[in-house]
Formats: sequence, C-alpha cells, structure tokens
Amino acid sequence: MIEYVVMAAGAAGVGWLMRRKHLSRVAAGPIPGIPGMARRPAGEGRWRSGRLYVDQGAARWVPGRGEPVPLPGGRATAVRAPSVREGISINPGSRIVTCAYEGGGTMEIAVMPLDLRELLGALPQDDAPEVPETTG
Repeated sequence: MIEYVVMAAGAAGVGWLMRRKHLSRVAAGPIPGIPGMARRPAGEGRWRSGRLYVDQGAARWVPGRGEPVPLPGGRATAVRAPSVREGISINPGSRIVTCAYEGGGTMEIAVMPLDLRELLGALPQDDAPEVPETTG
C-alpha cells in the first residue's frame, strides 16, 4: 500500500513539474526564425541544426553552435525529399531546399513540410521550385 502512495506522489510531482515547464514556454511566446538543419556546401559536409532568420530582406542561418552564416542574395533553387541515407541524419519526412547565394556559395536547408512555405516565402525563388503537397 505504501508503494502506491509513493508512486502517486511521484506521479503528481512529475505532473506538476511538466505543467510548470509548459506554462513557462507558453508565457515566453513563439521562438522567432524557421527551425531546421543545414549543410554547407550543398551535397557535402554534416547536417547542423539551427534556425533561418530573415531580417529586412537579408537571410541568415544561425547554427546551434558556431557563427551565423549570412546568405547575401540568397535564393531557393530546388526542393526535394531526402534520400534514404540523408533520412538517417535528418527527419525522413522533411523537405530539403537547395539555396544559392552571392559569391557562388550553396547551402541545403532541411525543414519540416509545415515550415516549407514559410521558408520559400522568406527566400526569393529561381524558376519557382514546386512545393510538394503535404499529407497529414
């Protein structure tokens, strides 16, 4: 009987802590930027998590660790689904947007399908990459 009382008290304590954490996140408001993973140059390197910010028309990628990467003149050139190999590193349900920016640099940004339209709206597009339909 004592075990049940201890388990109930533990469950109540965990519930209270989770509710507190949830309320603090709701009070803080939404986090700005578009979350995703990126690799630079496109097709090479490791996927790094971070956020894409668009301030006054200038896009920049801010990785979780490291220096922000400005994307002067950044534009979306293609949209595709990840390969099986890429799906191991990133979410296999995500979409990969290939971006090109001034100076000949390229970058791939992987975002979830619900964030894809926001990303394509933030970056000018070359030949209007087709947005695949999302199901769900």
